[in-house]
Amino acid sequence: MNNDRLISMANQIADFFQSYPEAEAVEGVSVHILKFWDPSMRRGIFAHLNTGGAGLKPLTVKALQHLAETQSNLSKSA
Repeated sequence: MNNDRLISMANQIADFFQSYPEAEAVEGVSVHILKFWDPSMRRGIFAHLNTGGAGLKPLTVKALQHLAETQSNLSKSA
């Protein structure tokens, strides 16, 4: 899937959660991406984030960073 589509999809999820308190919104976007995106989609959006994340909304960026930290902490404790 191309970056433009991944960016659009991730931002749409963030738009849904925008009215939630920030911590809940970050968690909601993170959980959605973890549960419903296949690994290749997640790799693609993280690769885009790691090259600057152009086009990603601030909530999307926070959620992806949160997801990356959560996944990193899980792998360290395993």
